[in-house]
Amino acid sequence: MAPSTANLAIWTISAIATAAVIARPFRLPEAIWAAGGAILLVATGLLPLTAGLAAVGKGLDVYLFLIGMMLLSEVARREGLFDWVAAYAVNHAKGSPRRLFLLIYAVGVVVTVFLSNDATAVVLTPAVFAAARKAKVDPLPYLFICAFVANAASFVLPISNPANIVLYGDHTPPLGRWLASFTLPSLLAILATYLVLRRVEARRLDAVCERDIDQPPLSGGGKLALAGIAITALALVIVSALDKPLGAPTALLGAATTVAILVARKAAPWPVLKSVSWSVLPLVAGLFVLVEALEHTGLIGALAQTLKRASQSSAPITAAVWGGLLAFASNLMNNLPAGLIASTAISQAQPPRMVIDALLIGVDLGPNLSITGSLATILWLTAIRREGEDVTFWRFLKVGALVMPPALALAIGARLLLGVAG
Repeated sequence: MAPSTANLAIWTISAIATAAVIARPFRLPEAIWAAGGAILLVATGLLPLTAGLAAVGKGLDVYLFLIGMMLLSEVARREGLFDWVAAYAVNHAKGSPRRLFLLIYAVGVVVTVFLSNDATAVVLTPAVFAAARKAKVDPLPYLFICAFVANAASFVLPISNPANIVLYGDHTPPLGRWLASFTLPSLLAILATYLVLRRVEARRLDAVCERDIDQPPLSGGGKLALAGIAITALALVIVSALDKPLGAPTALLGAATTVAILVARKAAPWPVLKSVSWSVLPLVAGLFVLVEALEHTGLIGALAQTLKRASQSSAPITAAVWGGLLAFASNLMNNLPAGLIASTAISQAQPPRMVIDALLIGVDLGPNLSITGSLATILWLTAIRREGEDVTFWRFLKVGALVMPPALALAIGARLLLGVAG
């Protein structure tokens, strides 16, 4: 097969697989399409088996991170931690849906910053659904918080989004420099997302919600789950400051918390393991392979050369344009493969830090446009489906088209101002 023909085949398979992840034909899980496209690339010889396996191996840290977070979420849900948090939030809202909206948004920011956006999708979403159910209000406005704040607050710290680690690779900036670059852009993104989302959902926040509901006692297992989550958050901040991989400690602490609870309850592990959304792992692995195949076609090398020339011409303009383009591209292919492509292009082009930071903002914040833009949003969709809710691609897009652009413009604009000032 001629190189040009092979490249065309790789691009076609990758495009179809990505489109299927977004559209979910026949209502089949996203993982089937991503993994299926990856297997087809290897099976047809378009991507060597060794290269495919190496691509899967690149995602090890992400897999471990997700495993730890999913274990923490599942044991917390089973031990009633979410119901306890829900009752606390409803009682402090004092009958006001708007106050409940603000409380949930604030909690979402904290969870995202210290436990990652995937944790917000996996850990917080069931708690929010429980809170809405106890308050007897429409759950969707509050569930939307979990989806949008998960991306809006995901670049406050390096640990706030696995995509941060993916994009910077082994060169994540020290914590002090990170905060100097991203504190103001993050604050503006968080505030803008809150104000627009609150405005969009204002009509649904008119009704009075329940107040003074019974606060269930937190069981021993629930306390262990809460302690495990808190220890994990602290550990991730420390590990991030030391510039070490996040996956292994997250998986270790998630497993340790699960084992401690099961031992305390003298319970078998199978119900917990059965309830974890393991399909997320082949989904991520498949995306890594698809990106590896695109790199073999030379497409990423061409992008790197274009990025290098543009950065040499004007770094601020390149940062603004490429950050915006990557934000929208993340919705076409999911921000994880988009981040992988950007990471490879960055390593080859070596653009100024201002440009790299703008690309990271695009990767993190851009996915607030569509329901398949980020892994966190896919996890969120899985979580709400477990609770009997669902949101279509178009329903999410109608909200995202209003929420994402102003937050993106403010965040990138603030980063460019910091770059000029510096």
